[in-house]
Amino acid sequence: MKPPRALPPDTDQPAWRAQRDALRRLHDKVLDEPVPTSLLAAAEQVAARQTLHARWMRWGGIAAGLLAAFGIGWLSHVEWDTQHGAPLLSTGPAAREFVRAAAVAHAVYAPEKRHPVEVAAAEQQHLVQWLSKRLDRPLKVPDLSAQGYALVGGRLLPGGEGARAQFMFERGDGERLTLYIGSLHQESKKAASAPVGETAFRYSAEGPVPSFYWVDRGFGYALAGHLPRETLLGLADMVYRQL
Repeated sequence: MKPPRALPPDTDQPAWRAQRDALRRLHDKVLDEPVPTSLLAAAEQVAARQTLHARWMRWGGIAAGLLAAFGIGWLSHVEWDTQHGAPLLSTGPAAREFVRAAAVAHAVYAPEKRHPVEVAAAEQQHLVQWLSKRLDRPLKVPDLSAQGYALVGGRLLPGGEGARAQFMFERGDGERLTLYIGSLHQESKKAASAPVGETAFRYSAEGPVPSFYWVDRGFGYALAGHLPRETLLGLADMVYRQL
């Protein structure tokens, strides 16, 4: 490799200065001329593109951070739901049979005037103890008085996987709502072995009356009534939170 060329000796510096001054005199007029408009426009475009690129890079980084945070939060939410038994959205045959049975039970007993229930609300403690024993699970009657519904009572019903229970509530205008409860262990096992998915209430308009239903820790719950979908969903959420 050749060594770098040495600078001219000090004795040659006047010659270099003379050459520089000659070139400057040759182009004096050009140096004094204004920058052409086309070059200024091109420079402005380049600067604008650089600014836009930097802005997109900055916002892209923020968006990526938000997306990552959202993803982590959602995964944590799903994990929390799975560990703490949030309602599983189940659509298997047993769940479909369950919600149809809930709708039919509502249609059969809700119109009854004299015998809508087996055990009246006046014996609520006995009713809960009796149905809890038959379903082999501690049951609780949700309080819907703030929503205008009072407990009428409840009854024992047969189901595909054993006994089922129905609690009936009535509004001041006579409109009735029923909560249908029963074992759905097979559905719960399928949901537990399947990939983690949605955790939510499911709406069903099959049968004589609409309902919202969910599966929680091996038990199915269906809230049925002739109500608007949004109203029924709000009541189902209230029932789930209390149970």
